[in-house]
Amino acid sequence: MIDLAIISGSGFYDFPGLEEPEEKTIKTSFGRAPVWVGHVSQRQIAFIARHGLRHTHLPNMINFRANLLALKKLDVKAIISTTICGVLDASLPLAKPVVFSDLYFPDNRLPNGETCSIFNEKGAPDRGHFIFDRPFSKELRQQLIDVSQAPIRDAVYAHVNGPRFNSKPEIRAFQSHASFISQTAGPEVVLAGELEIPIALLGFGVDYANGVSDAPTPIEVLRSNLINSKSVFLSILEKLIKDFKEPRYTGFIYRFD
Repeated sequence: MIDLAIISGSGFYDFPGLEEPEEKTIKTSFGRAPVWVGHVSQRQIAFIARHGLRHTHLPNMINFRANLLALKKLDVKAIISTTICGVLDASLPLAKPVVFSDLYFPDNRLPNGETCSIFNEKGAPDRGHFIFDRPFSKELRQQLIDVSQAPIRDAVYAHVNGPRFNSKPEIRAFQSHASFISQTAGPEVVLAGELEIPIALLGFGVDYANGVSDAPTPIEVLRSNLINSKSVFLSILEKLIKDFKEPRYTGFIYRFD
């Protein structure tokens, strides 16, 4: 059994503190998923770099279902997903950690257009509807808040399918629903919920989304924030792992059999 799984994003391709790391290739019904397994602070940890080394996979190339089903097969107790984000609210600062409280992902589609669901077989005994108040684990969120002292802790995350960035009219539409946006975490949250694994999402704003600020965020600022995000994420995660407590799953899968 794995205590905690970590899914990392852009600029965060390895976990330096992972002791005795072993790379496993987990076979699933949706394909193979590479997962690093080791330990930190005597906790068993699984690590997935969703983009692969050197950003091999753009967001539209990620096999989300294989990744999440692999973590289920490893019997992980909980998942922390990390994401760098575009900021939709000009009053919010860049380069600060954010612990998300809710999700805006209304189309619920994977990058290839398929419905974002682990359930794709008619009549399968485990098929069902994922029902929830909030998609993120309240207990796991609180652990993140406690160790990170995140200044932003009640924000809605909006998911869009990439790899292109959004136009100004599209961003204006998202601004009425969310404060941050990126291209990867939505499917992970939904699939973890269907697999009954508690999950929390930790973000880091690297730029203001298209049209949010009077002038575009300079590329050198975006690049600097992206580089710095890894050390911020690692600092928070190392503290969380040290005092990690297994959270309860609080969603519900409504099944018909």
